[in-house]
Amino acid sequence: MNRIVTRRDFIKQAGVVAAGTALGMAGLPGLARAAGEPELRVGYLPITDSAPLLIAHALGYFQEEGLNLKKPVRVRSWSTLMESFLSGKFNLTHMLLPMPVWMRFKNRVPVKVLAWNHTNGSAITVRGDSDIRSFADLGGHQIAVPYWYSIHNVILQMGLRKFGLKPVIQRQTAPLAPDEVNLFVLSPPEMPAALAGRKIDGYIVADPINAISEVKTGARIMRFTGDVWKNHPCCVVVMNEGLVARQPVFAQKVMNAIVRSQLWITEHRSDAARILSRQGGNYLPVDEEILLRAFTGYDPAVYGQMGGTGAIHHPEWQLERIGFQPWPYPAATRLLVGELGRTVVEGDAAFLRTLDPEVAAAELVDDRFVTRAIEAVGGPGKFLYGRLDDPFHREEIISV
Repeated sequence: MNRIVTRRDFIKQAGVVAAGTALGMAGLPGLARAAGEPELRVGYLPITDSAPLLIAHALGYFQEEGLNLKKPVRVRSWSTLMESFLSGKFNLTHMLLPMPVWMRFKNRVPVKVLAWNHTNGSAITVRGDSDIRSFADLGGHQIAVPYWYSIHNVILQMGLRKFGLKPVIQRQTAPLAPDEVNLFVLSPPEMPAALAGRKIDGYIVADPINAISEVKTGARIMRFTGDVWKNHPCCVVVMNEGLVARQPVFAQKVMNAIVRSQLWITEHRSDAARILSRQGGNYLPVDEEILLRAFTGYDPAVYGQMGGTGAIHHPEWQLERIGFQPWPYPAATRLLVGELGRTVVEGDAAFLRTLDPEVAAAELVDDRFVTRAIEAVGGPGKFLYGRLDDPFHREEIISV
């Protein structure tokens, strides 16, 4: 049976927590706010990862779904975002995919991943005068990551292992062996200044942080993460599991708006950069020029191995610097859970070694709402999925 039919049959049978007919109405513009429906409270970090949530607000997609909300609230660090989500200040946000893995299986937080928020969108950045050209050159250096439980830390350590380097966590003033790389957490907005001030040797993070250093200080992108793990998940859409169970129509409305936003950004990258910029809606405290680089700057002539910086090894993959597609491929979640068990993090991570990737992926992700939202905008082909005959599955490709 064709996979698309299977997903449609699933939606018909599941009923999305007994919502039935009400869910069938959730995609209609101008739908009135349901009785008892909560206010939508959105929090975000000022990075391009948050774009689907912000554009959904800017273009009125949340409002067209009948949702009551104020302008999304900006915070500066992943820790603050997570703590605000746990306290209930925010009931919708984007998180780095490893974060809900840690929250749910280490701390027993009832968090659910409802969709991918974006793909790729990150890079390893070093100073323009640095001799660091590849993962092999990172030995003996200080590299900042945005969070221990981040796709950035995972991909960085994939590269270190490939070249026999050892990730360590120690004081920056402590001596490093030539085969050691010291890792530490730094808030993304602080990274460009730390790099320019030579307090660190490089960082791996989402845009526009990389683009800021490129444009303002002449820093160099060493490698795009999407060029290591093809179209990898980065940030995901998360909500509290209890809220989803109590308010399935609310969850569906949220997902409808986000999927519409992702599709719009894919087709209007320059417009999205302008809306999010300081000169536009000021959702991100960044100039339009920098955001345009973050949304569109992926030219192999600039970043390729032949005459470029070497940040792109696989032009044949035909990627964008950042991608926006919502479907949470199970294979990617399973791979990530397995890789986390091999990744050095601060604190007790013993729980990772007991996680079954198959079971963890099934428990973490609730794809019912995003499946319906994708169908509502025309099906998975709208997001340029690789296999039109089986768009809900893919093979993960990694090339360090």
